[in-house]
Amino acid sequence: MEKEATASALQFSKENSTTGGYCIITVFKALPSPAKPQENFDAAWESVVKEMVKVTGNTEMQPGSTQNGWEAISGYAPFESDGQKGIVLLITSTGSGKMVNILVLTNTNVFENELTAFLESVKLPESSGTGSIGSKTGNAGNTTNTPSKPVNNGFSFNTTNFDDGWISTVQEDWVEVRKGNSKILIHHPNKKADAYNSVLMDGLKNAWNVLVANRYSSGSNFEFKPVSSWQSIEFAEADLVEKTSGKTVHVVLFKMNYSNGSGRYMEFITDNKRAFEAEFGPYHTESYGWEKMERMATYNKFAVGAADLKGKWTNNFSGLTQYVNANTGASAGADTHASNQEYEFISGNTYRWRIDMASGFVGNIKFQNAKSTGKFSMTGNWQVNFSDIEGKPRSYPVHFTCIKGARILWIDGNSFGKSE
Repeated sequence: MEKEATASALQFSKENSTTGGYCIITVFKALPSPAKPQENFDAAWESVVKEMVKVTGNTEMQPGSTQNGWEAISGYAPFESDGQKGIVLLITSTGSGKMVNILVLTNTNVFENELTAFLESVKLPESSGTGSIGSKTGNAGNTTNTPSKPVNNGFSFNTTNFDDGWISTVQEDWVEVRKGNSKILIHHPNKKADAYNSVLMDGLKNAWNVLVANRYSSGSNFEFKPVSSWQSIEFAEADLVEKTSGKTVHVVLFKMNYSNGSGRYMEFITDNKRAFEAEFGPYHTESYGWEKMERMATYNKFAVGAADLKGKWTNNFSGLTQYVNANTGASAGADTHASNQEYEFISGNTYRWRIDMASGFVGNIKFQNAKSTGKFSMTGNWQVNFSDIEGKPRSYPVHFTCIKGARILWIDGNSFGKSE
């Protein structure tokens, strides 16, 4: 790479004169900043990125990371400059009351390996922390947006920094979502806690005992108040003393039971009841109006690295519709549908794809299938591109959700489990 130094930055560049492809990396000198990491990123996006190029799409945030006390937040977007289109990537690292920005402009993925190697080679000196204003308030032991150290389970990304300030980390028994002094535990499926109980209250108390009670030493102001409806709500709350910190916190256990039987238990932990209601709203007896709490389940979302895809991922679906005669009540037949879709990612960024389907009235079921092979690539860590799916190149949004000891791969809104 060619190197050029200015008073405020170092710039590295590489260009392919034949194709016109290029990659330009600018490392800016550290600037004093007492702001929080997300605030620094937002300010740099406005003052550095938008001043340099015309951004033509939404900013896609990437999972954050922490190294030597520096918290790095990054995001990318398409841009246009002098008729040229490409991708702009900004990485903002915050530590010791300073921020360091790295800007990448490129119109090709040819230099992806070299870019990755360069970014991994950048080492910032040990930092004492982010230096955020107001890092301690209220009860002793309170923490601001400091997520727990994620469990390293062999995947590329175990932390996600969301645009609205929430940070998710992978833990052994849940996904932790934290912002300020508020923390939500999205519990992984648990056979004992999730066991069916025809009495809604009994099921809620069982889940509390399995998921919550053992991590607190004492409590007061217990209330168990589920809402029975076609879409029932499980809601319990109390003021509890944490065993690990000795701090009194307000804990809410919540689950929305959808008509299809799905739903995750989520544990909301805040300084007090007032703080909980300010963020998520008060308890109410209707089965609607729980959107603020319900949406927290969507923060179980993590980026995908190309190496994470290796292996075979499958999706199975089946359904049956039974018809009856409106006059006699006699059976009028049944319509059925079943499908199996499979992606296999192998060496050399190649893949095999296959889908098998069976559908129609019982006794006259038709079978179909399609398959293809080709090359795949990643755009950032949230989109996968296939060279051929049913005769056409396809690009799909992609992400992981976590369960205990494994992950679910979502491709274009469809879930896939790893079979090999």
